[in-house]
Amino acid sequence: MAKHSALTPEEVGGIATAELGLVLLDGPDGVAVAMTPEAAEATGRSLLAAAEIAAGQRERGETGY
Repeated sequence: MAKHSALTPEEVGGIATAELGLVLLDGPDGVAVAMTPEAAEATGRSLLAAAEIAAGQRERGETGY
């Protein structure tokens, strides 16, 4: 797979900040998302749960990249 393919997983995490009652997430390649605090909390929990599952898959050699 090409280094900069759309299917290549990002290795650098996004940066979250709070501004005017919103959570702003700046990611790679200009990705930006504004969320309510509630949406940011739900996203954070979902990301942590998925990261734990994905780490186990990678340990077992179950990768798609």
